Amino acid sequence: MPTGLVALLDDISVIARAAAASIDDVSAAAAKAGSKAAGVVIDDAAVTPSYVTNFTPDRELPVIWRIARGSLFNKLVILLPAALLLSAFLPGAITPILMAGGLFLCFEGAEKVMEKLGGEKHGQTLDDQPADVAAFEEQRVSGAVRTDLILSAEIMAIALAEVSGEGIVQQGIILAVVGIAITAAVYGAVGLIVKMDDIGLHLAKNPSAAARALGSALLKAMPVLLTVLATIGTLAMLWVGGGIILHGAEELGLAGPAHLAHDAQHAVELATGPLGGVLGWLTYAVISAIVGLVLGAIVAWIVHMIAKARGKH
Repeated sequence: MPTGLVALLDDISVIARAAAASIDDVSAAAAKAGSKAAGVVIDDAAVTPSYVTNFTPDRELPVIWRIARGSLFNKLVILLPAALLLSAFLPGAITPILMAGGLFLCFEGAEKVMEKLGGEKHGQTLDDQPADVAAFEEQRVSGAVRTDLILSAEIMAIALAEVSGEGIVQQGIILAVVGIAITAAVYGAVGLIVKMDDIGLHLAKNPSAAARALGSALLKAMPVLLTVLATIGTLAMLWVGGGIILHGAEELGLAGPAHLAHDAQHAVELATGPLGGVLGWLTYAVISAIVGLVLGAIVAWIVHMIAKARGKH
């Protein structure tokens, strides 16, 4: 009997060590997969604040929470099962689907650029005094969740590519960990950004001179930061969307455009020495953004022509 108990405990300890090692493997794989998607995560964090501006302070965090829930739904309920099914049964469809999403990002980015250049304005802000504020909020949240779906798809696809050699169960666990961690990081950062002015206002009333100075600096910096983030968000749509199209075209056999972009990147890296990594990446991002702007403008023109033909304009 003692021998049996000792053997059982020994078996349990082996299983426990194996489980611990498995958890470590999942953690390491999730960290690696998440780091590969860091560029898209930054884009996601830059894009999202533009959907939360123009709300009254009491609605900012609830709106962010609604978008974050939508993002989790996108990643865990829609994209994770779809990614696993496509990976297992129809891997060739992943690239075209991602390219369609990239084209949508190009379209949204081009629309925003055209608005900035004096084109027709799309959508409302609270400054326009919408008749139904609840409907305005619903429209903003829906738009943010739609954009998040495309960015999340790219994040999950990048993560999936990093763990393609794992078993299907482990792939699912890793993608879930990546999805939850990235959502928490992105929307936590967005919440901090949009409430920074309230934090500054609170600090400005503090008896401490240092706290008041910090609060005043935050209040002055927030309008500039939000403007910069809105600009980065628009550019992010274009360079991520354009980059997806370039990479997808390369995967499908049309490698020329991607090769030209990579050649330009490598030329800049070689010519700029220690700054080569940053400037090379920037070169590729600019080329991707130009591609995204051109393609997005074409799609926007087609969409507007169709809308006019249907009598919506």
